[in-house]
Amino acid sequence: METLSAGLPYIQIALSLLLIIGIVLQNRGASLGGAFGGDNFASTFYKRRGAEKFLFNATIVTAILFVLSVVAGFFI
Repeated sequence: METLSAGLPYIQIALSLLLIIGIVLQNRGASLGGAFGGDNFASTFYKRRGAEKFLFNATIVTAILFVLSVVAGFFI
């Protein structure tokens, strides 16, 4: 248990860096107007394929692992 509490900050740092990288790599060129209700109807019916789908799923898994490591830090 002590080794987990000693290594937990390093795990959280690694997961946070992976999460930042995963989010930054998902930029697909959507304009800022689409975020505020602009005329960007093509992005509404967009389907991810291939590497983009893998990156999206990996980012979700990384975010879940990061949240679990933070919650584990409260109980250790």
